[in-house]
Amino acid sequence: MVAISKIATGNGHGEDSPYFDGWKAYETNPFHPIDRPDGVIQMGLAENQLCFNFIEKWVMEHPEASLCSAEGVNKFKETALFQDYHGMPEFREAVAKFMGKVRGGRVKFDPDRIVMSGGATGAHEMVAFCLADPGEAFLVPTPYYPGFDRDLRWRTGVELVPVVCESSNNFKITRAALEAAYEKAKEANLRVKGLLITNPSNPLGTILDRDTLKGIVKFINEKNIHLIGDEIYAATVFMEPEFVSISEIIEEVECNRDLIHIVYSLSKDMGFPGFRVGIVYSYNDAVVSCARKMSSFGLVSSQTQHLIATMLSDDDFVDSFIVESKEQLFKRHEYFTLSLSEVGIGSLKSNAGLFIWMDLRKLLKEKTLDAEMDLWRVIINEVKLNVSPGSSFHCDEPGWFRVCFANMDVNTMEVALLRITTFMHKHNEAMVPRKLCRRASLKLSLSRRRDDFMSQNMMSPHSPIPQSPLVRART
Repeated sequence: MVAISKIATGNGHGEDSPYFDGWKAYETNPFHPIDRPDGVIQMGLAENQLCFNFIEKWVMEHPEASLCSAEGVNKFKETALFQDYHGMPEFREAVAKFMGKVRGGRVKFDPDRIVMSGGATGAHEMVAFCLADPGEAFLVPTPYYPGFDRDLRWRTGVELVPVVCESSNNFKITRAALEAAYEKAKEANLRVKGLLITNPSNPLGTILDRDTLKGIVKFINEKNIHLIGDEIYAATVFMEPEFVSISEIIEEVECNRDLIHIVYSLSKDMGFPGFRVGIVYSYNDAVVSCARKMSSFGLVSSQTQHLIATMLSDDDFVDSFIVESKEQLFKRHEYFTLSLSEVGIGSLKSNAGLFIWMDLRKLLKEKTLDAEMDLWRVIINEVKLNVSPGSSFHCDEPGWFRVCFANMDVNTMEVALLRITTFMHKHNEAMVPRKLCRRASLKLSLSRRRDDFMSQNMMSPHSPIPQSPLVRART
């Protein structure tokens, strides 16, 4: 057998994680309301599908945004020909403007610092290559996105050191936790080159407050290490308090701006993961220069750049989209968490993201990660829901699960909630014997609950959605 590389034969990609195992379970038996009603429902994919009707309407009204239309064909040749790795000026300008609007217009971004990449995955790897050498380390607060083990480590050789955060203070990032992780890295003879924060958090759905961010900037300045702010969920904040970007904080405190870098994307905020639009925005000139050269390995197609530049240059559309997205996320989050609470399932209080951090600790047979995995297997194999166990996010406390709620239609969500309700009734029956409700009764209960929710918000299924508190405060 011909030998191949260690990267090719190793398991650095991280596919042996239950996070990816859940995806495989879904892919082998995907739910379909007619063809496969007993299939696995995908609740492990953080995807924003709630505003596609709104976006598709704009696309229909602006055929010039497509090069494959009579209205857009005059741009076909110049767009199809070679584009250098700087990206189209109109694309960078539109993205920079959108980033500012998402942050409430409180900060402006320089289009010349916009570096494009193949999604946030490519952007994170690009930053890792620019900031650290193989064997050096980044600190990452837990729980954190499982894909970071692939994005930052697999090909770069960089190590990740967890900053352990706890449920006792709602998983806040404290100075003590940062110092402990930093010292642990030193004891392991790892040179710490940076700290990666995700704000809003995946998987928590929470945001970092201004004081915490200032403390983080103070920490990285004192240690003289880089700060990478993953802000790909910035526009998903649907309730107060408002999102605060690291770009705002560096305007308020003294810091070495060469240490500050932002990763952004349109995958979550716009719901365009298939377009692979990732962005690196660095305040360090050398990093911008290096990242731009590296972007040759993962450019955004010029056709996509043209579409995005046209769409994001439409101020009326962007302003309306930001409001619409917050409204839809608020409505879905409110209904989903209410439904879970009615069957005794709690979650971490959150105001952002496309998911909740569901608390199933009371369902564990014992407080161990093995017990968490046993429960997860039941949920995957019997309840037929792909939810992601907390341990796959490097959470040390067993019993937490990430559940995505924005990647499905209402009917699929109702089926998922019915399955959860049935599962909880069975669990309660095992704990306290009593007669179980019939499946039809459970379905009726869910239907009534939905009607009650609509009624309380003065809604019919076709009436306008209730405004989120964050949007109401602005209008």
